[in-house]
Amino acid sequence: MKKIAVGILAHVDSGKTTLSEALMYSSGNITKLGRVDHRDSFLDTFSLERDRGITIFSKQAVMKYNNTEFTLLDTPGHVDFSAEAERTLQVLDYAILVISGTDGVQSHTCTLWKLLKKYGVPCFIFVNKMDLDGADKLSVMAQLRTGLDENCVDFSYPNSDGFRESVAVCDEKILEKYYETDAVEKSDITDAIKERKIFPCMFGSALKLDGVKAFLNLLDEYTVMPSYGAEFGAKVYKIAEDNQGNRLTFMKITGGSLKVREILQSEKNTNAEKVNRIRIYSGEKFTAVEEAVAGTVCAVTGITFTSSGDGLGVEKNSGVPVLEPVLTYKVELEDGTDAHTALTKLKTLENEDPQLNVVWNSRLGEIHIRLMGEIQLEVLRCIIKERFGMNVSFSTGSIIYKETIENTVEGVGHFEPLRHYAEVHLLLKPAKRGSGITINSRCKEDLLDRNWQRLILTHLCEKTHLGVLTGSPITDIEITLVSGKAHAKHTEGGDFRQATYRAVRQGLRCAKSILLEPVYDFTLEVPNENVGRAMSDIQRMSGTFNSPEAKGENSVLTGTAPVSEMGNYTKEVMQYTHGRGRLSCSLKGYEPCHNSDEVIAQIGYDCDADVDNPCGSVFCSHGAGYNVPWNEVGEHMHLPSVLNAPKDDEIGTNSENAFAKCKTQDDIFALDKELMQIFEQTYGPVTRRKHAPEKRHVKAVSSIDKAAEKYKKSPVYDGTEYLLVDGYNVIFAWEHLKELSERSLDGARHALINILCNYQGYSKCNLILVFDAYKVKGEHREVETVNNISIVYTKEAETADMFIEKTSHKLAKTNKVRVVTSDALEQMIILGNGALRVSSRAFLEEVRQAENEIREIINSSNELNNNMN
Repeated sequence: MKKIAVGILAHVDSGKTTLSEALMYSSGNITKLGRVDHRDSFLDTFSLERDRGITIFSKQAVMKYNNTEFTLLDTPGHVDFSAEAERTLQVLDYAILVISGTDGVQSHTCTLWKLLKKYGVPCFIFVNKMDLDGADKLSVMAQLRTGLDENCVDFSYPNSDGFRESVAVCDEKILEKYYETDAVEKSDITDAIKERKIFPCMFGSALKLDGVKAFLNLLDEYTVMPSYGAEFGAKVYKIAEDNQGNRLTFMKITGGSLKVREILQSEKNTNAEKVNRIRIYSGEKFTAVEEAVAGTVCAVTGITFTSSGDGLGVEKNSGVPVLEPVLTYKVELEDGTDAHTALTKLKTLENEDPQLNVVWNSRLGEIHIRLMGEIQLEVLRCIIKERFGMNVSFSTGSIIYKETIENTVEGVGHFEPLRHYAEVHLLLKPAKRGSGITINSRCKEDLLDRNWQRLILTHLCEKTHLGVLTGSPITDIEITLVSGKAHAKHTEGGDFRQATYRAVRQGLRCAKSILLEPVYDFTLEVPNENVGRAMSDIQRMSGTFNSPEAKGENSVLTGTAPVSEMGNYTKEVMQYTHGRGRLSCSLKGYEPCHNSDEVIAQIGYDCDADVDNPCGSVFCSHGAGYNVPWNEVGEHMHLPSVLNAPKDDEIGTNSENAFAKCKTQDDIFALDKELMQIFEQTYGPVTRRKHAPEKRHVKAVSSIDKAAEKYKKSPVYDGTEYLLVDGYNVIFAWEHLKELSERSLDGARHALINILCNYQGYSKCNLILVFDAYKVKGEHREVETVNNISIVYTKEAETADMFIEKTSHKLAKTNKVRVVTSDALEQMIILGNGALRVSSRAFLEEVRQAENEIREIINSSNELNNNMN
């Protein structure tokens, strides 16, 4: 049976729920036709929905018709609950957009159309309420083609020549066939609908069941079930609770199948949880099943880690939603409930609707919550009372501002209290308006290990970073990790968290910031005699508008205006038009604030006094950490600036590029002050050689040049080869030894010794295996010999690195010395000693190759013996 998930969307009061009811009744899936005004509709099950006559939560109904099983998803139509509608779009195969025949294309209709385009959902259009006075089919059809898409086609008469011509011009493939055969294939139309090249339109009255049956046949004939993969995947679109308080995760299976008692986990949460029940809902009732196959929309119990937009299995997580709240309210607890208890309960609602964004203001000791509008506020108050028994009220809503930057800057964060170290360099660039925050990395792994880079990117994603003008969230910024530094022993994960946060804030402090405010797209319809007043009001509100359009005795103004100015304008319109005017608004996005100086002064945010979001960095001197203000960080940072680096075309130039420009080993060490200090403490001060300026056409050679030439000569080796191996570094770099060490570190040591004994016997080198025992009591290091390899256990207060540094420095003067370690700092010092470095992973390949050659020798010997016998 064909499975189709179809959602129903509309501007409020267009008859969306009535159409859902009519489709269910006409298909024979319900026997009684409910009505919204009678409060007995099949899908509006919440008490407040029936009282107000609006849909608040998306609902699901299973509708079987012919050989198709439709899953109808009825979504809210009011703009305050549009985020709920957007979440549902993620799981739809097709959508039904309901248009009022009397009102035509409205502002929220355009918003829904943009969302359908963004998520790539094919769409059928049903023009409802055609039985009412003022409904004009030709007028609405013209609005659909101009306001939505020119490929909206009337499917009322599918066998007419006009229909075939209208369909043919929508798609080149169909047009070519039409010219050749003068016919249009139904399969071609079906494909074009799925590819969003054709948008079928039908007209009727859902309340009177006029045109509903024909529309149902249209859905059955021109929809096709998507192809699904064999591997499990699912998209979560809703979180809710049943009457018993069980958490329900609503999802669509997009690949393979899901069975009861199956284990699930996500990228964000590695804790695996078991599916207890799988339910197929239809209205308030559900059917429990043992398995849900691909294409099924179901609810799952037993899973607690999910949130709306999560992808499971092969499915990826959703991106940033288009619609978001623009108002924030303070939650006032009327019955004396403890604030922290209330916060925990409200966080449950945030899991169900992530855009509520429940925030605890620790400085003020207040709970703040973000909403779309007044109606959502009333609904939330009722839900809190019904679910948690708490009486709450809300303060007057305030605008949610955002901040962005105007120029490209480099943000530097350094965190180096005693025994800690991390430095992060970020490039902050202004991005396209409405793009949000984009995070990526252009830092090479030989400069900063991949694990540290991933940690930095995680810290960038995990926090809402605040701007420096008003403390509002930042947006429309591209953040790129370009450079960073860790210490071989003193760096921990928390160090990079601090350095990352400080790098963002320091960059924002250096940049020219812009305050953004939310802006409405509005449609204002007023009597002709009130047009002058309306235009004057819009200008007063710092809005813009197009030329008025005549609509009978009324005029229609369309344009944009700040949300802060237009919040209560609906009441004014009703007053001065005596109830004949209408205002509809939809969020356009964020634009530069029209009165930014006034808003910044009113909020009074001091970014330098925000201890939770510091702009400066912490450096270390003489064993103690000290704070450095944001404007002085550049003078203290340990890595060079990527913006000021000369002649570097690629951002994030690493140490290898710098090494290539150095003429001597002394220059290499001078690049890193910390490394230079370690080198001089170990081997004494380095005397800098001065290079004479180049002289052309002169044959004489100065004494300095002779010394330089002598310095460049390679040491004379006596033919003896030494291999120094950092034991624990190798153990934790080789996966099979690392797993063994988790069970028995002593077992891992003996396994490594056995492997190296075989390798030494094959390579005939002098192998020294060093184990770090600097924390073990004992004044003398211990040395033992096992099968021709020397095993060294360092003495108290001596690390394996220290022993290897000294030994390689001594041996490399007259011998070929290789050192096996993945310690980046150790590798640098080894190069300075004249030894060769080998990473632990590269050495593993060398060992495996030796083992393979040993096996080949043994096999050849066995074959020879067999032949002789």
